[in-house]
Amino acid sequence: MRIVCIGGGPAGLYFGILMKMLDPAHEISVVERNRPYDTFGFGVVFSDATMDNMRKWDPVTADTIEQAFNHWDDIEVLIKGRRMRTSGHGFVGIGRKRLLNILQARAEELSVELVFERDVNSDLDFPDADLIVAADGVNSKIRTKYAEEFRPDMVMRPNRYIWLGTNRPFDAFTFDFRKTEHGWFQAHIYKFEDGAATFIVETTEEAYLAHGLDRMDPDASIDFCEKVFSEILEGHSLVSNARHLRGSAWLSFPRLICGKWTAFNGNSHVVLMGDAAHTAHFAIGSGTKLALEDAIELTNQFKTHGASKGSIPTVLAAYEELRRVDVARIQNAARNAMEWFEVVGSRYADTLEPEQFMYSLLTRSQRISHENLRLRDKTWLEGYERWFAGQSGLPETNDRVTPPMLTPFRIRGLSLHNRIIVSPMAMYSAEEGVPTDFHLVHFGSRALGGAGLLFTEMTCVSPEARITPGCCGLWNDAQASAYKRIVDFVHGNSQARIGIQLGHAGRKGSTRVAWEGMDEPLPDGNWPLVSASAVPYLPDGQVPEPMTRAEMDEVREQFVAAARRAAKAGFDLLELHCAHGYLLSSFLSPLTNHRTDAYGGSIENRARYPLELFRAIRAVWPEDKPMSVRLSCHDWAEGGNTPEDALAFAKLFKDAGADLIDCSSGQVWADDHPVYGRLYQTPFADKIRNEVGIATIAVGAISEADHANSIIAAGRADLCAIARPHLADPAWTLHEAAKIGVKSIVWPKQYLSGKPQYEANLKRAAGAKP
Repeated sequence: MRIVCIGGGPAGLYFGILMKMLDPAHEISVVERNRPYDTFGFGVVFSDATMDNMRKWDPVTADTIEQAFNHWDDIEVLIKGRRMRTSGHGFVGIGRKRLLNILQARAEELSVELVFERDVNSDLDFPDADLIVAADGVNSKIRTKYAEEFRPDMVMRPNRYIWLGTNRPFDAFTFDFRKTEHGWFQAHIYKFEDGAATFIVETTEEAYLAHGLDRMDPDASIDFCEKVFSEILEGHSLVSNARHLRGSAWLSFPRLICGKWTAFNGNSHVVLMGDAAHTAHFAIGSGTKLALEDAIELTNQFKTHGASKGSIPTVLAAYEELRRVDVARIQNAARNAMEWFEVVGSRYADTLEPEQFMYSLLTRSQRISHENLRLRDKTWLEGYERWFAGQSGLPETNDRVTPPMLTPFRIRGLSLHNRIIVSPMAMYSAEEGVPTDFHLVHFGSRALGGAGLLFTEMTCVSPEARITPGCCGLWNDAQASAYKRIVDFVHGNSQARIGIQLGHAGRKGSTRVAWEGMDEPLPDGNWPLVSASAVPYLPDGQVPEPMTRAEMDEVREQFVAAARRAAKAGFDLLELHCAHGYLLSSFLSPLTNHRTDAYGGSIENRARYPLELFRAIRAVWPEDKPMSVRLSCHDWAEGGNTPEDALAFAKLFKDAGADLIDCSSGQVWADDHPVYGRLYQTPFADKIRNEVGIATIAVGAISEADHANSIIAAGRADLCAIARPHLADPAWTLHEAAKIGVKSIVWPKQYLSGKPQYEANLKRAAGAKP
């Protein structure tokens, strides 16, 4: 084949090398606009895993890089006068110029043609090419030319950064956080060769402007950074090799995602690679990793399907399908890490203790979990677990330290023996609103299963407030009596506490039970619906009537009466359901609230009725018992509420006396588009907890002890609510504790004889794994 790589960075050079090794008969050119051995930037970093991959494909290049790189395992964090270190992380650092020199020399050795000082404006300049690799960087001219096909989505991120270097020696990947009169600055520092380290300084746009950095030339910016980070620099200077940039040397990071990576120009196939196809923030140092692994995977597909002209369409399709998944995974992690640094000053640096701050930093990408940290540095993690347990009020012991999810939590007069919650989940099995024996067994089994707190399903305050005829209610004494039976069982037979969630279905009411048609109207016997506005949930669903002031008063009193019954039944906590498109949620969301009176329009107006109702309940709910509010923290639909709106609502409810915010999302608008994924709703709990200063509950796609421990240890939430895993396994908490080797958790005395065998079976299964 005739192959032209436009762009002489790591992606283009390494692909040229690998394809020439695959078949020396390929005619390959790498065309670069810069001079030979000329580059900008200091060091690049990638993981041990990337090096292992490179060794498999080209041992010669890998060995040469290995002789030139600097390897380290430690991460060091400096903040608030503290210096903390952990090990076992496995990074490789090398000068960008040195890396390119190695790749260029290897390419020349294999007879890859290197063309320098040629700025390519069009892929059509190479009519003889069978394959054109557009590796021409984030500002790719080729990608721009075929924008309709590649569908690039580029967003300039809000933080500012400057890429500098220093001759101060460092022996760890170092993060230094410094607070100025206008905000926090952070330095990302890593050694890439003897006597040289990359030193990236990052801050918010607000701090950047307040310090006048936008008006400074590179020299003045360097002087500023040397003063801010004088302690860690220890008299060493900072330097820049971006003198080619006009004006300020501070940049904004371009986050790039492309809808498609391949095209056909009528003559040649074109494929994007490296930064031309995708970017990953330097917060996890994966830009070079992605470029090299792009080259490896495309070569692998040619090896699999045949390295010939005829195989190109098949190869490119397979390459994009497989590689897109891996890239998305890295980009998601990079986005998480990037966003962590973007809000570090407003969310973490001032609020978290240095120990928890460091844990939060280490797990910022959500790719490194609690147990992964144990594999990397067991001593450090166990030290942190002891610190966290002490913060939670547990005494120091010589036993295995209690993991974060099993530490106690206290709020008002309520003490939970651990931080796992059984989420509110509709069972649709009540009879005229009365909980049945099913509910007794359902809640009783989960209380015996080790959770710290159980929530009832959404319990309705009137017959008209129900979602379905099978929903539980608390509008009469028979329902209260049935619930008291359940509460008494939980309190009498377990350590668990139990909370009630009160709600009103609003526009989502009068529907069939889930297994007969979720959200579908009843075939007969429908009751009238009310909502903030006349907006049905389904396009062909029943249209609700906008609530009148008299109806608001009536519903408020129904909630108050239900709260009194709940207190009398002995519930430990009360949650007000203001999420998922039900009545109170319909007031909060602009998608469902079109009112022009005092209850519509601004955030304050949309929250007026839910807050009025909350205050009325708080007035009759026992003072020593907490109240929580469940919010949809993202409507996932254009024009709907965003996490910033949820932040505003959380502040209002906190001021009204809320103790907890239960952070869910979606289900407000039938045509919503949630971005699902592991722990996908946890960022909402994190944002509200650390910016509003109120305890939060994380929910959604939390399915392992590792997830819960990571969330709680990092301070992203105080409690974890787990739904579907508790349906599949009532003893989820006991079983997950056993899986991570915790023997101290209390099992029901009736079940104790099963505990040793269960633990032994787990140990045996773990030992049988290859």
